Amino acid sequence: MKKVAYFILSLFLLSNMAIAQQETPTPAESYQRLPRNYERERQQEDNPIILDRLEEWKDLKFGFMVHWGPYSQWGVVESWSICSEPWITRNGANYLEYVLNYRKLNTTFRPKKFDATRWAKNAADAGMKYVVFTTKHHDGFCMFDSKYSNYTIADKSCPYSKSPNPDITKEVVESFRAKGMWTGLYFSKPDWAHPDYWAPEWATPDRNVNYDPLEDPQRWQRFCDFTFNQIYELTHNYGSIDILWLDGGWIRPEWSINEETRPWLGCQGRVQDIDMPSIAKMARENIPDLLIVDRSVGGRYENYTTPEKQVPDTYLDYPWETCMTMGDSWSWVKDDNYKSTNTLIHMLCDVVCKGGNLLLNVGPDANGALPDTAVARMKEIGKWMNVNGEAIYGTRPIAPYSYDKWRFTQSKDGKVMYAIYMLDEGESMPEVVALPRLDREPIQVKLLDKGSARIRQTVEGYTIMAHPQKTSKHAIAVKLIFEK
Repeated sequence: MKKVAYFILSLFLLSNMAIAQQETPTPAESYQRLPRNYERERQQEDNPIILDRLEEWKDLKFGFMVHWGPYSQWGVVESWSICSEPWITRNGANYLEYVLNYRKLNTTFRPKKFDATRWAKNAADAGMKYVVFTTKHHDGFCMFDSKYSNYTIADKSCPYSKSPNPDITKEVVESFRAKGMWTGLYFSKPDWAHPDYWAPEWATPDRNVNYDPLEDPQRWQRFCDFTFNQIYELTHNYGSIDILWLDGGWIRPEWSINEETRPWLGCQGRVQDIDMPSIAKMARENIPDLLIVDRSVGGRYENYTTPEKQVPDTYLDYPWETCMTMGDSWSWVKDDNYKSTNTLIHMLCDVVCKGGNLLLNVGPDANGALPDTAVARMKEIGKWMNVNGEAIYGTRPIAPYSYDKWRFTQSKDGKVMYAIYMLDEGESMPEVVALPRLDREPIQVKLLDKGSARIRQTVEGYTIMAHPQKTSKHAIAVKLIFEK
């Protein structure tokens, strides 16, 4: 009994460490909140500044995501192992001991090989055009210097705080920005280290808030203010970031709850509304064209959707991005199973032809180094993109989108169509390949790899007689020109 009590007390103390004391008014205390208009929140964004920015985002096509935190020292799935849900296993470990030890991982986190400049170069060499970095996952540990929490990379309790530049988020933003890449910041709306989310007085049966916000509105407001203040820091301390990528879709307003999302609210089904209109207004006062991705919630503050670890079956007529792991896990685990270069290039082509972007995730190890296999894949993708990127960047979908082993994109002015033929591992381009019927006849055909190609019309459509360079592999991009 004493041992259990010790662990409960320790958890209480650790969770209360997550709040830093403030002597001056916080942004949340001084900010005038917007009146709620739920009908407007349901509607899609109609601000022309945001819509224009979305079109620019669509041009990027390929992004780099990074899940990283103290959990990488154990090689476990980020945050989730401290959540008490039936699907989560801890290899038989005592839950209270496990959580206490997990919470102490910040005291040993000293990534000696972290080099944001190298990350940015690896991503740029792969042909990636934007980054989304996990500033805070559900466990509440901040990879940025926050005034509103002691559970951060820059706090004295973390050894990395002694480094010359302890704010890792700042290093990431500046390094990727120097490469001309867009910068996106991932932020978890739930915070399992905060005593006004997972209150230490009660058990935490699932991922959700463990008290009723309706019965204790002051406590819930404290958590909302904390969230507001940290997002203020992310959108005011790092220059003009491009994307605010919010995770934790069980925190959502009541109007957004449906049959699919209601089970996400857990055994108590408590609505958790953090007032996104005020957060968005505050963030965009400093960055008017900021894209906000309030994942899975829908409406005005989910500027584009993010199917996770899946590629839609067909073309989608709204902005979207597949977020996908290069291996099996979001964060670093030993001996992860990495997808082949061929698979990754095919996935990129498949996503783009259906109108989406691909956000490809890699988890750095405990020292902050990208795994060698991941770096090798990125280099190989970059070689392909250097030759065929014209068929990817800045393009738009065109019917029939996909046909057999073909994937189709077009230039924004519609004068050029790109037909990308997907090669199996080790396969060479067939000498003659059939194309479906097109609504107009091309006047010229080229291969982007500088090989030769001819086109001939048939009763069923067209045949392409292609002779690509011998070094070309993974996929061959054919350029069909319709107008001079």
